[in-house]
Amino acid sequence: MFRIALTALAALAVVLPPAAPASQFVDHVRSRVPVALRVDGSGRAMVYYRKGAAARHVLVAGAVNARAPSRSVRQVRFRIDYSGGWRSTGHALWKNFPNACGAYDGPALPAVVAACKASNGSYWTVQEWMVDQPNFGVAPWLARQRSFSLRVSHWSGETPQVELHADWIYSKHFHEVFGRVTYRGQPVYGFSHDSRGAPTDSYGRLLYLDTLNSSYGSGWRRENAFLSHEPTGVFCNGFYPHSGRGTGVGSRYRLRLIGPGVTPDVEATVGGLHDYRAGSSADAAYESRANQVLDRLAAGGPSCHRH
Repeated sequence: MFRIALTALAALAVVLPPAAPASQFVDHVRSRVPVALRVDGSGRAMVYYRKGAAARHVLVAGAVNARAPSRSVRQVRFRIDYSGGWRSTGHALWKNFPNACGAYDGPALPAVVAACKASNGSYWTVQEWMVDQPNFGVAPWLARQRSFSLRVSHWSGETPQVELHADWIYSKHFHEVFGRVTYRGQPVYGFSHDSRGAPTDSYGRLLYLDTLNSSYGSGWRRENAFLSHEPTGVFCNGFYPHSGRGTGVGSRYRLRLIGPGVTPDVEATVGGLHDYRAGSSADAAYESRANQVLDRLAAGGPSCHRH
């Protein structure tokens, strides 16, 4: 009965929730495309790229960093002008947009295709990656699932942080990853979501979990997408049997977070584990330590307390 219930829940989750509007989404493209980024002295960025045969130039402005979760104030977000400035200013700014942005010397980030350091010391990046892949290693069947998302960020100081661990769950019968997401020392979470698990407020952020060389096939495959929990920012994901697809247990796991506000997308990785060995003192000690870490991360909230 327990296994049947898990499989049924997993089948429902194949429908991927749409991405949250953070590290803000600009466009979908069919394949990786070169991107040029210019930033002027007043905190506006122009993003240049091609979509098919068409040249695109998108003006992005009006936001930096992120707010801590709040029920009374909306999260920050960019103003985006897909006309390259004409719609918002009456001028085709893209044709002669100045660039006051220097070489990028910020932290390493995943999937970066353009980045620079503005004259005020803040950073701008464009990241390009396949956000909307189906869960559980299922082959994409929609154009959006095969596309790359262009996402723009603008921040100063710290980036979001992802803490990621692996252990076993449900009397050690299944593998699990768990952790917590924070920004400037504060948990990252939202307040509401729809029936598919997509955030319905401006603070919820999806995390995308990929598994390497698993029962789904060789290379990285999407395992699941889920939200961090209120009020701790904790998350937990068990690897349970899916009909005809195995469990998705891999040799390594990669978790990518869509950054809160307009901060960049970040990721963490952790090695996979062997199946739990009953009678192994090393495995018992590892699991005990991992449970203590999970209890610490989940303290003060209702989620992710099951061992």
